[in-house]
Amino acid sequence: MPGPNLLDLSLSELLQALAAWGEAPFRARQVWEWAWRHLATKFDQMTNLPAGLRARLAESFTIGLPAVTARQADDLGTEKVLLSLADGQGVEAVLLRGGDRRTVCVSTQVGCPVGCPFCATGAMGFVRNLTPGEITAQVLHFARELREAGEHVTHVVVMGMGEPLLNYDSTLKAIHNLNEGRGFRLGARRITVSTVGVVPGILRLAKEDLQVNLAISLHAPDDALRRKLVPLGERWPIAEVLAAADRYAHATGRRVSYEYVLLAGVNDHLDDARALAALLRGRLAHVNLIPFNPSPGLPFRAPAAGTVDAFRRALVESGVDATVRRSRGVAIQAGCGQLRVSSARRPDSPHLST
Repeated sequence: MPGPNLLDLSLSELLQALAAWGEAPFRARQVWEWAWRHLATKFDQMTNLPAGLRARLAESFTIGLPAVTARQADDLGTEKVLLSLADGQGVEAVLLRGGDRRTVCVSTQVGCPVGCPFCATGAMGFVRNLTPGEITAQVLHFARELREAGEHVTHVVVMGMGEPLLNYDSTLKAIHNLNEGRGFRLGARRITVSTVGVVPGILRLAKEDLQVNLAISLHAPDDALRRKLVPLGERWPIAEVLAAADRYAHATGRRVSYEYVLLAGVNDHLDDARALAALLRGRLAHVNLIPFNPSPGLPFRAPAAGTVDAFRRALVESGVDATVRRSRGVAIQAGCGQLRVSSARRPDSPHLST
């Protein structure tokens, strides 16, 4: 049986593990730097470690490297990969190129337990949570690729498959490992966590003393419509979600982004825009309007460009900052709401705990 994934450990856990072997702390820090800064894929690459330690590490741990089983790219430099995990499950991750930004969109679950009807991932159902190492391996995969071109990952958005705050502990550990100053050193303000509004998770995140960006998928200005579009709206109504978001903004000083997928004839009316503005006016908030990205089998369509622009103008004229986010990678099913693995094996019963 393969050993534990080194990428699942925090630095403090690695220090403890090697201390139990009688190794000095600086040896653990060397291992950490090899894995996270130098992006080592094998222990024998860690050439400043004694041969005996390298051998023991190889016997005791693995460096989790999901295999790429499919790859697609578009003409704008967006790249999507399907990664095969150790148990045969798969997840998709996306690299977005734009200007000097190199953004990796990562998944936190195989499938998703929320089941939003306009999201291809939700149509998969829920299979399992990812471990911290499986989350960060998606970033490290693209980091190695970018390094060959003399580039590096500049941002991470936790917006791929799954609901991050329903896999809170693994998501948070992955963020800390990417942020840790002796290794990958990705600034917290360059990381965005997206949630459909898992209130307990938002409140926990507000207490973490992390400057990550928070994005909340709202998609409707009232509870009746939101319950149809976001099933977890049954558990946490809009007022509770906004109160938790306000708590996050107050604790961090960070503006909260509200994601709003525009669905033609469903939530794109000017009355919807005015109602949304009434909810958000006066808050430390920004609205990202996302015209629906088509996915096979989903019975929705994007509004006309004029409708999208009118919705945005209604928000801005009502005092709410708003922009239209044109999703990249739509042609290769890599846009918002399009990620899906058709061959995922589902367990008997989904897990929806918080």
